[in-house]
Amino acid sequence: MLRLSLLTAGLLLLQPALARQDDRNQPIHVVHADSMDGYNQPNSVSTFTGTVLMTQGTMKLTGEVAKIWTAKEDTSVDHIVVTGTPKKRPHIEQIDDNGNLMTGDADQLYYDNVNSIAILTGHAIVHQQNKGDANGAKLTYNTNTGYMVGESGGEGPVSMMFLPKQKPLPPPKHGAPAAATTGAPAPAPAKPAAAPASASSAPTKG
Repeated sequence: MLRLSLLTAGLLLLQPALARQDDRNQPIHVVHADSMDGYNQPNSVSTFTGTVLMTQGTMKLTGEVAKIWTAKEDTSVDHIVVTGTPKKRPHIEQIDDNGNLMTGDADQLYYDNVNSIAILTGHAIVHQQNKGDANGAKLTYNTNTGYMVGESGGEGPVSMMFLPKQKPLPPPKHGAPAAATTGAPAPAPAKPAAAPASASSAPTKG
């Protein structure tokens, strides 16, 4: 078993890899399903079938079949199991606290609502926007902290790609500012003033 920490990835990228902190406090909505079989009561299981879509805050779960187990003491959700088909596999996505999108796909998706843990099993793939990708037979992702554990199996080893830090674009080059022109002709230089005539005294007759 190989442990992969998304916090480490954040340090390499010089940015935190934080998951969503407030989704766990939001209610779980079954937005769409073609059919439903079960009870809304403690310690029960309900099965939703056909293009299932569930949301919890920014998190979305999709698949062909979703089974929801409620807690023993009340009707809060304990855990969810989502399955699908080879052409439409279970899918999870979430927007983290930095506004980046996380997506995950696998043959089966188990979501522990109590501990905010998503377990993707079977050709699992997790992609984090601006961070990287992870592949493995089984990927366990904490939707609160972003910490992930990858396990290899008969499908091959665990692999992960870390994206490099994006270099800032160089500032645009600016030429010397051109002199402001108004379109009016420049005034002619002033002519020097004429010298004053010298004063002369008429002779005084005696």
